Amino acid sequence: MGFYLLLQLFCLAATIKELSSQHLATISKPGCAPKCGNVHIPYPFGIGEGCHIGMGGFNISCNHTFKPPKPFWGEHEVVNISLASGIMKISNDISYECYNKTGGLDNYSDNGLSLNENHSFTFSQTLNKFIAIGCNTVGMIDGSWVGDFVGACPSLCITNDSPTDGTCSGAGCCQTDIPKVFKSYLVEVTRLLRRNDTSFSPCSFAFLGEKDAFSFKRSDLNDTNFLKRNKAIPVVVDWAIGNETCEIARKNSATFACVSENSYCYNSTNGPGYRCNCSDGFRGSPYLHGIGGCQDINECEEDHQKTLCQHDCINLPGNYSCSCPKGYHGLHDDKRECIKDTNEFPVDHVVLGIGLSLLFLLIGSPSLYWVWRKRKLIKLKEKFFQQNGGLLLQEKISSCQSSTEPCKIYTTEELEKATKNYDKNQIVGQGGYGTVYKGILPDKRIVAVKKSKIGDESQIEQFINEIHILSQINHRNIVKLVGCCLEAEVPILVYEFISNGTLSQHIHDEGRVSSISLENRLRIAAETAGALYYLHSAASTPIFHRDVKSANILLDDNFTAKVSDFGASRLVPLDHTRITTLVMGTWGYLDPEYHQTGQLTGKSDVYSFGVVLVELLTGEGPVSSTRSQVNRSLSSYFLSSMKENRIFEILAEQVQEEGTEEQLIAVARLAERCLKLKGEERPTMKEVVVELEGLRRIHEHPREPKNREETENLLGETGASQGYTGNVSNGYSVDGHTLSALEIGR
Repeated sequence: MGFYLLLQLFCLAATIKELSSQHLATISKPGCAPKCGNVHIPYPFGIGEGCHIGMGGFNISCNHTFKPPKPFWGEHEVVNISLASGIMKISNDISYECYNKTGGLDNYSDNGLSLNENHSFTFSQTLNKFIAIGCNTVGMIDGSWVGDFVGACPSLCITNDSPTDGTCSGAGCCQTDIPKVFKSYLVEVTRLLRRNDTSFSPCSFAFLGEKDAFSFKRSDLNDTNFLKRNKAIPVVVDWAIGNETCEIARKNSATFACVSENSYCYNSTNGPGYRCNCSDGFRGSPYLHGIGGCQDINECEEDHQKTLCQHDCINLPGNYSCSCPKGYHGLHDDKRECIKDTNEFPVDHVVLGIGLSLLFLLIGSPSLYWVWRKRKLIKLKEKFFQQNGGLLLQEKISSCQSSTEPCKIYTTEELEKATKNYDKNQIVGQGGYGTVYKGILPDKRIVAVKKSKIGDESQIEQFINEIHILSQINHRNIVKLVGCCLEAEVPILVYEFISNGTLSQHIHDEGRVSSISLENRLRIAAETAGALYYLHSAASTPIFHRDVKSANILLDDNFTAKVSDFGASRLVPLDHTRITTLVMGTWGYLDPEYHQTGQLTGKSDVYSFGVVLVELLTGEGPVSSTRSQVNRSLSSYFLSSMKENRIFEILAEQVQEEGTEEQLIAVARLAERCLKLKGEERPTMKEVVVELEGLRRIHEHPREPKNREETENLLGETGASQGYTGNVSNGYSVDGHTLSALEIGR
């Protein structure tokens, strides 16, 4: 009997030692299969009834028809499960389109994944990338049917030599991020521009996958085995337990998953739920009781710990300690050296010093506390000042105060009172940059208060840049900066309040579309173009806006346009016509040439304005999943309609009713020139302003309309032959009146 008990104890000790040397990913529930083929299945996952945690999504099936067997999570093959990282990698499908030598579509496949049934599972925002590969290709990832996210990634080839191995920034390969708590998607891929010769890049591909599992090679563009060779690229899924926080879940001890004694709970950072982990100095599974749970690591037996103790090592629960022989004491450094004592410890001196220190603290503690509080408040304000770029901002504010209406530096208390402590009912706009609140100042002036997101350092740079830009602008069609606040934790800007929403809302929101007449549409276009011309040519230092779109054009009650959001704008040295920058902008409005080369010019704003002009004409959005794959982007849809002489099929009904055919074709021709693929072929903003002002006068004094057949023939003619453009350098002549370009938009 005694021998049998001794044998059991020996086996138990061996098991504990084996567990202490295992990685977290190998620990399954006792009595359950630890692996399927070559993949470890750690608890709370498990194969079969009773082997996984009793919540949806943790059951793994093992298919033994494969050699070796393969694990599956629903229909998807499992590549890896990690307890420490809280991730699972599953197999993925690649969407593709392939074309023959004449540009005809041979075959295609659209694919997607859905995690909706598993509430604690989301696609990892940090470990996945959406990737598109091919020449003149657009990859679309559409999550709009389960949320509000639609993303696109354009991949262009200006020349066959432009794609580069290892680079995925828009030349032959494009990659972009996905949002948090992303659970379902559909991936589609299409060609942006068709070429007769597709031998260099016959196929286009797009997929969501683990970012570190794929590296682009130029040879991918004509690799006939691309799908087979990249079949192993997985998509990473973040998993969590349940849909409650640690605090709430811990109250129900019967279902709380962190059962190991030496474990702790932490909340998921990508969606609901929580996960468990072993405390420092322990190893094992935090989801299991007993020897499978978190066990103490014997640091004294770890090779990398042995060198830290010069003499004896003592293992402690979750830690270790080094000891020195009698007559020596230890130094607290990485060597844990033992040094021989030279003097006995001066106990009397230490006791006297401690007594005097306590007496001093007792007498001076109230004063010390007051000094500490005041110093802490000063340091906090200094921290926010530096964090928000205080020194640079002071310089910008001083230049701002030289304008006709000086900027004001507001306190946090003033802005909290104006916005009713940032009440959600005061919100008038919200986006990736932060939130805009309506506020009322003590002088009854209504303002817009723009508050950036907490912890987003990129917004601080844009905040400083916007002050720098707006401090140099004085134009009636550009939103005016009223002031800012430097002492808050996040940057805060204060603008004049524009009361009638954005141009995008009036074009696309139901119930507002009919509110803008053709006369107002042309005037808004002319005012916006005038503001951009002012930025390019008449401001003290030329400015490229870099994010022109209908959502950044505000309207007042009289439908007067106000261009806003200069966070991405850039000042241009007087002797430069282009600058090299990190590509920024909004898909659907982004200049393809700028996206490809990184060279920002005034013609980049012209392209974006061209998209806005097409929005005004058609009422269509810049990107739409309801249109065919080839015409997803509004610019492609519009240009193909112009090429096929069917422009009147896509114009908004109200626009057709209020305008003459001759005039509408002229506006469409102007938009077509703005959307030229090469920037050098586009007009300048000055030329755009001149032509729009002339077209507005035609609307005010219409000519005798031509018949439809005669008018449509104009689609094949140049703008000059239609009688719409004059000599731009001398002004625009309409009905005998010459309009100087320098007068426009001022």
